[in-house]
Amino acid sequence: MKNRKRNITMIAVLLFVCAAVALNWSYNNRWGDADSEMVSAEDEAMLGANAGLSGTGEAASASEYFAEARLTRQVSRDEALQLLQTAATAETASQETIDSAMNAISAMAACSMQEAQIENLLIAKDFADCVVYIGNDSITVAVPAPEEGLSQEAVARITDIICNETDFEAAQLSIIEVKS
Repeated sequence: MKNRKRNITMIAVLLFVCAAVALNWSYNNRWGDADSEMVSAEDEAMLGANAGLSGTGEAASASEYFAEARLTRQVSRDEALQLLQTAATAETASQETIDSAMNAISAMAACSMQEAQIENLLIAKDFADCVVYIGNDSITVAVPAPEEGLSQEAVARITDIICNETDFEAAQLSIIEVKS
C-alpha cells in the first residue's frame, strides 16, 4: 500500500512536470520566430533609453546579474530535469533507476519552491533583489550590497530567514554581496 501511494505520487509529479514542459513549449512556439529587424530595433531602443538615464548603468548591471543568475539556474535545472525524465521513462530502466529519478525530481521541485519562497521573503525584508541557491549541504544567497558592504543587521535578517525557513544552520549559509 505504501509503495502504491509513493508510485502514484511520483507519477502525478511526473505528469505535472510533463504538462508544464508541454505548456511551456506550446507557449514558446505559439509566437513563432522572432523578426531580426524588430529585435535589433528593440535592442537599440533599450540601449538608447538606458544611455539617456544618468546613473542607472550601475544599477542595471546589478539587476542584470540577478536576472542572468536566475536564468542560468533555471536552464541548468531544466537540463537536469530533462535528463532525469529521460532516465525514468527509458524502456530499459530498472525500478531502482525510476525511483531514484523520481526522488531527484521531487527534491529538485522542493528546492525550487523553497528558493522562491526565501527570495520572496528577502525581498519583503527590504532587499531590492536576490538569488538563492540550495545545495546538498549548503545554501548560498546573493544580495545587492552598498559600497560599504552589508550591515550586521542585514546579515542577521538573511540568516534569520534562512534558519527559519530551512533546516540549514548559519554555518552552512554563504552570503554573496553583489556590488552595484
